[in-house]
Amino acid sequence: QVQLVESGGGLVQAGGSLRLSCAASGRTFSSYRMGWFRQAPGKEREIVAAIRWSGGNTYFADFVKGRFTISGDTAKNTVYLQMNMLKPEDTGVYYCAADSRPWNSMSSLTYDYRGQGTQVTVSS
Repeated sequence: QVQLVESGGGLVQAGGSLRLSCAASGRTFSSYRMGWFRQAPGKEREIVAAIRWSGGNTYFADFVKGRFTISGDTAKNTVYLQMNMLKPEDTGVYYCAADSRPWNSMSSLTYDYRGQGTQVTVSS
């Protein structure tokens, strides 16, 4: 059974940092695209960042470039999202997701699996 378990969310002041972790289990994810997307109340879901473990390609949405980084530890089957210089508009539920289809673009919101989400709240 595939599981993606996020952790690391919380409440932080604007300008602060958080690191989200996504522990993946249930299969080998080495060929997958792993991503983070978020959803705020009343807003559409949006992709934040993604990484392909095979090759290490990364993608960042324009609104997080220069502030967020994504990395993966294949030995631990864990993907990280380091979020710096957080803004109130970064508030939302952040989901980890895994996509097995190599033809999907890095910015695609189509995934095979996703986690339960972790709340990130940035106060002004």
